[in-house]
Amino acid sequence: MVTLLNRQLFKEIFFLFSLCLGSLVCLIVIGRFLQLRDLLLGLDISFLDLLLLFFYMSPFFLLLLLPVSCMLGVFLTLLRMSTDRELVALKSAGISLYRLIPAPLIFCILCTAATMFISFYGLSWGIDHFRARVVDLARTKTQLVLQPGVFNKQFPGLMVYARQVDNSRGLLEHVIVEDQTRDTATATILAARGAISTDSDQGVIMIVLEDGHVYRQEQDRISVASFERYQVRLNLSNLLRGFELFDLFDAQPRELSLNALRELMQHPELMEHYHYDLKDYRKIRVEIQKRWALPAACLVLGLIAVPLACAFEGFDRKYGVFFALAIFLIYYSFLSFGISLGETESLDPRVGLWLPNVALALLGVIGFRQVAREKSFRIVDLARNLKWPLWRRA
Repeated sequence: MVTLLNRQLFKEIFFLFSLCLGSLVCLIVIGRFLQLRDLLLGLDISFLDLLLLFFYMSPFFLLLLLPVSCMLGVFLTLLRMSTDRELVALKSAGISLYRLIPAPLIFCILCTAATMFISFYGLSWGIDHFRARVVDLARTKTQLVLQPGVFNKQFPGLMVYARQVDNSRGLLEHVIVEDQTRDTATATILAARGAISTDSDQGVIMIVLEDGHVYRQEQDRISVASFERYQVRLNLSNLLRGFELFDLFDAQPRELSLNALRELMQHPELMEHYHYDLKDYRKIRVEIQKRWALPAACLVLGLIAVPLACAFEGFDRKYGVFFALAIFLIYYSFLSFGISLGETESLDPRVGLWLPNVALALLGVIGFRQVAREKSFRIVDLARNLKWPLWRRA
C-alpha cells in the first residue's frame, strides 16, 4: 500500500512540476518575443530559427527554474493532500509522514542530478551552439528588411528612412540615416541612393550610401561633409539585442563549463587566453561554488516544501503559492548577495553561496520533525486569529 501510495505521489509531483516549469518557461519566452518584435518584423529570420536560439539558451534559464519548479511541485502536491484531509486519513490508517517522504525525496534527487548536468555541461554547450548559430544566420539568412516611407529603428542608436525600397535587390532611394551609436557625436546622413549588403566573413550588415552629405554634431559644433560613397556597418551583436544575456564573441566565466573553470583555477596562466584579469579570477571562484549550490537548492527547497505545505492546511492554495515563491525569492536574494560579496572578496564564496542552503536545510529538518510529531502550527489558524479583531472592529 505504501509503495503504491508513493508511486501515485511521485506521479502527481511530476505533473505539477512539469506544469510549473512549462509555465515559467513560457513566460520567459513570451517576454523575449515581446522584446524581439521589431527583430521579427525587420529581419528575414524564420520562427524556427528563433526557437532554435531559445533552445540553446534554455540551459541558462533552467539552471534557475528547476529549483523553484521542484519546490512548487512538492509543495502543491502536499498542500492538496493536506487541504483535502488526505494526510489526516493516512495518519489514522497508521501511515506516518516518514513513510511518505521517499517519493518527494527521490524526485528532488532526480531534479538535483538534472540541474547538476545542466550546471556542469549543459550551460557551456548551449552558449557555444548559440554563438555558432548566430554566426551561421549572419552568413546565410540575415537580411535587413526596410519598409518604405517609415522610420525603421531595428538597430539601437540607428534610424534608417528610405522613400523607395527594393528589398529583393537591397536598393534604396532618397535615404536618411541618423547614427547615434557613438557617444561623442551624432551623424545625420542624407543620400540619393543606397544599397544593403551582408559581409558573410565578418558577420555584419552594411548600408552603402552614394552621393550625399554627412551632418555631424559634436557638442556645440556642426560639421558638413560631402561624399560619393559612405558605409554604415551594423554589428549583428547589436541587432540581436533581445539575446544580450552574454557576449557573442568573448566568453565570460559564467559561460564556461565546470571543468574549464577548475582548470583556470589550477592554472591561472591560462587566463591570458580568455583575456581575464584579477576581477575575472574572483568571478571564477564564485562561479565554481554557484555551479554546486544551485543544484543543491533543489534538494533543500524540496525539503522545506514539506512542512510548509502542512502549515498551510486549509488555506487558499493561491496564497500558499505566493508564500512559496516568496521563500524562493528570499533564498535567491541571499544567494545573489553572497555572489556579490564573493566577487568583491568581502566574504569567502564557500560561505556566501552555501549559507542560504544550510539555513534552509536546517529550517526544513526542524519543520519536518515538528510536522511528523504533529506539533507544527497552522498558518491558517494564525491568519484567522489575526484577522478576527479587525473583523470585529469593522
